[in-house]
Amino acid sequence: MTLAIIPARAGSKGIKNKNLALLDGKPLLYYTFEAAKKATCIDEIVLSSDSKEYLAYAKENNIKPLLRPQELATDNARSDGLILHALTHFEGFENIILLQPTSPFRTHKHIDEAFHKFQSENANSLMSVKLADKELLKAFILDENGDLKGICNNDFPFTPRQALPEVFMSNGAIYIVKTELFKKYKSFLIPKSLPYIMNEKESLDINTKEDLEKANQILKEKQ
Repeated sequence: MTLAIIPARAGSKGIKNKNLALLDGKPLLYYTFEAAKKATCIDEIVLSSDSKEYLAYAKENNIKPLLRPQELATDNARSDGLILHALTHFEGFENIILLQPTSPFRTHKHIDEAFHKFQSENANSLMSVKLADKELLKAFILDENGDLKGICNNDFPFTPRQALPEVFMSNGAIYIVKTELFKKYKSFLIPKSLPYIMNEKESLDINTKEDLEKANQILKEKQ
């Protein structure tokens, strides 16, 4: 049994009422609701939110609404808190899938493909990612003494780019984990965490008005 949790708090800074912002005439939440409902690997879907408006929209779309405590809906609140809160209300699920509503181009096919990889390779967790620039590995940070050191190690900054390993960034679209292991580690990055690679367009994460405009343009070009 698999529980999908969709986190959608009020008070976004980049776009007011972001999760109901219109993308091709439909609220942003609609796209994740539809993807979750069509995914064959999901048994129950819950929207975790501090917004009564979002919760009402979830109910209209046959998604279980769960009012999130205010302390789990601040700018600094981490996702582990809202997931553990959801698990106190929804018990008996072997796996958790977290689906952020800011990823409108993640479809049910992506969710089912990712879940198939998670199960077939006997993973403990899986995260959707996109390829990032290897140049990140050549960066420096300052140590506790204010001296330069490599962001990963002191060899990478001087290693030819082509010899550097691939770099991946989480795109926020899909997170899958075994429930009992999440309760233990309170993280998705645990032993035997696998990647599910998505392309740049599929990975578009809506955080600003520019992101929303870009998404609308992509949908117009598809029509």
